[in-house]
Amino acid sequence: MILSFSVSAQDINPGEQYGRTLNLGAGIGGYTGKFGTMMHPMPAFQINYELQVANSFTLAPMVSFYTCTDRYNCSTIEEPNRYSTYHTTVVPIGLKGTYYLDELLGAGKDWDFYMAGSIGMLLVDSKLVDGSPLATINNNNNNGTVTFDLHIGTEYHINKTFGIFLDLSTGISTIGVAIH
Repeated sequence: MILSFSVSAQDINPGEQYGRTLNLGAGIGGYTGKFGTMMHPMPAFQINYELQVANSFTLAPMVSFYTCTDRYNCSTIEEPNRYSTYHTTVVPIGLKGTYYLDELLGAGKDWDFYMAGSIGMLLVDSKLVDGSPLATINNNNNNGTVTFDLHIGTEYHINKTFGIFLDLSTGISTIGVAIH
């Protein structure tokens, strides 16, 4: 009876260790800044390193980077249809807490499923780059803005060393490589 139960049980790994994982991702993100919302997603790069702190739970220091050039409508009654061009670089830094749902979902050893939350702050540099009168507002940074994002994601383990992941987020959604 014990043998038949063991044979029919799913191949799950309840003692799986999470953490000690370097995640390198590329994706899209957005930012609402001094000059308004960027109306298109910006290419983004993200890196984090997971450390296991409890069963099925990791914390990961993280940093991201994205940059964009866009236009700001600075029309007046005297000068309709006037725009200024500005360039913004955003570097979010923070901490991501991840809870793995593998045991709850009965996921096999090749898959990880998770939900997460991240908190951090933005280092922002926005500069008007054309010769308009607004260009005198040359360094409109929102440094120190606190951000909070929610994440759901999955990772497929190609082998013991490498995996590929998809992280859907309210901030920067990424696809990338995990190195264990």
